[in-house]
Amino acid sequence: MVNIKVTPEEFKNFSKYILDISGIALDVGKEYLLETRLNSIINQYNCSSYSQLLQIAKADFKKEIENEIIDAISTNETYFFRDKSPFELLQHKIFPDLIDKRAQANPLAKPTIKLWSAANSTGQEIYSIAISLIEMGVTPEKYNIKLFGTDISDAAIATASYGLYNKFEVARGLDQRRLNRYFKQQDDRYKIKDEVRGMAQFKKMNLMRPFTGLGKFDIILCRNVMIYFNTEDRRRIYTNISKVLEPDGYLLIGSTESLTNDIDLFSSKKYLNSIFYQLKNY
Repeated sequence: MVNIKVTPEEFKNFSKYILDISGIALDVGKEYLLETRLNSIINQYNCSSYSQLLQIAKADFKKEIENEIIDAISTNETYFFRDKSPFELLQHKIFPDLIDKRAQANPLAKPTIKLWSAANSTGQEIYSIAISLIEMGVTPEKYNIKLFGTDISDAAIATASYGLYNKFEVARGLDQRRLNRYFKQQDDRYKIKDEVRGMAQFKKMNLMRPFTGLGKFDIILCRNVMIYFNTEDRRRIYTNISKVLEPDGYLLIGSTESLTNDIDLFSSKKYLNSIFYQLKNY
């Protein structure tokens, strides 16, 4: 495999292309990221330069190459129960509070929990939440559970939908008890069991596009993704999130992220060692 270096002009042009198709901003200094993520595509299409790859990508009316580029650039590190504190927050604070409020509002109906994991990647976050709910006794038999995961990557959504992971992926964040309880081994891979898989739905979605047809959510997780967007785009995304969050809903972002410099629609609240956000008018 040939390793081709990107020139400053090519990086400028390719960064603009990636920003246009995905909203992901690659600042100067991220040349290594472009080369690392796209080198296999360069070789796949026998391109001698990044300019040539950009040319054939723009000429591909089926957008197959564009989708491959998005899949490569948007690939994020993820694993089961990543950063334990958000899951403890959900289990001990958010889920119990929501269930009580929804049950009191309509005592004759199953309490409804609607959760959206934005930039869901390959599904580990959604399935970790589903496992947490099952372990709390919050199952579809007793509650109306709607877990919704989205990502810009076709490949990520396909993996999440099928729920099949290799040994390395399940070893990150899952102990042996949970692995045995919630997965079925298939050769050297592990497939999420139907009782967990059936709790989640997945869909391709670009956060830079309008949030049409989503409805309202009680909980929205948008963790460790905003670092890929510039300030203006982050504000736009958070504004759109505020419009699909229930008035008493909860927003969770990454542990190293903050809304302070981006938008003034949310107030931060703390429970134990975790921060969550709610709309200011609540």
